[in-house]
Amino acid sequence: MRRVSAGLFVALLMLMGGCAQQPVQEGLVSEQFLSIEQQSAKIHTELAAEYYSRGQFVVALEEVTEALRSDSKYAPAYNVLGLIYMDLREDRLAQKNFEQALKIAPNDPEAHNNYGWFLCQRRPERMEQAVKHFMEALKNPLYSTPEKPYNNAGICVLSRGDYKSAEEFFQKALALRPADSQALIGMAEVNFRSGNLAAAKANLSRHMQVSVPTAESLWLGIQIERKTGDRHAEASYTMQLQKRFPDSKEAAALRDGRFE
Repeated sequence: MRRVSAGLFVALLMLMGGCAQQPVQEGLVSEQFLSIEQQSAKIHTELAAEYYSRGQFVVALEEVTEALRSDSKYAPAYNVLGLIYMDLREDRLAQKNFEQALKIAPNDPEAHNNYGWFLCQRRPERMEQAVKHFMEALKNPLYSTPEKPYNNAGICVLSRGDYKSAEEFFQKALALRPADSQALIGMAEVNFRSGNLAAAKANLSRHMQVSVPTAESLWLGIQIERKTGDRHAEASYTMQLQKRFPDSKEAAALRDGRFE
């Protein structure tokens, strides 16, 4: 994990906050070179992205349909379709639309990042291809958030226990953006799983300074402090998890005593 032009943002919160990227990135396409049809497609695509971010999938699909009616070769519209269908767990349609977006715009970093995230989450047997798409996204010099593909790549390889590669990806994200919350929680997770508890505690602390606590980060804090033996810090994280996210799977794991 992880993140639209004119201020419309799309985020997918998955696995420590890993996320797909906004489907239309400001600056990659200059509006002065767009035809009337493309401008219409762009507007409807941005509206679709906004509705998608609110979970209004029916309206989002209607707006994408209008976008493609204006311009059937407008790649960002297929990218948004991929995100919508991914959230709807229509994986075959999601994959088809991500691939269509890249067929039309093979250098689009957003499409590469989002397709990579799809493969990571839904096609784990194609993990290497997912990482390749993240790296392709980084090749575009106009890409404004290169830390995102690095974070997503880190999340993906971490899920299969490749701590060394995960750490390298998160470090690259931090080199670009030292206070990146996703990279910091990713590093804390890597440190914890690798047994480096001091580093895990330090990176989680840095993450908490720049990000609102989530059930995932609080649960990680509980496990780190339980291992270090800091009962006061563990109790603080426990109280926050129980108060803020009582219905989360992390709170359930706490109640059941399912510690790593």
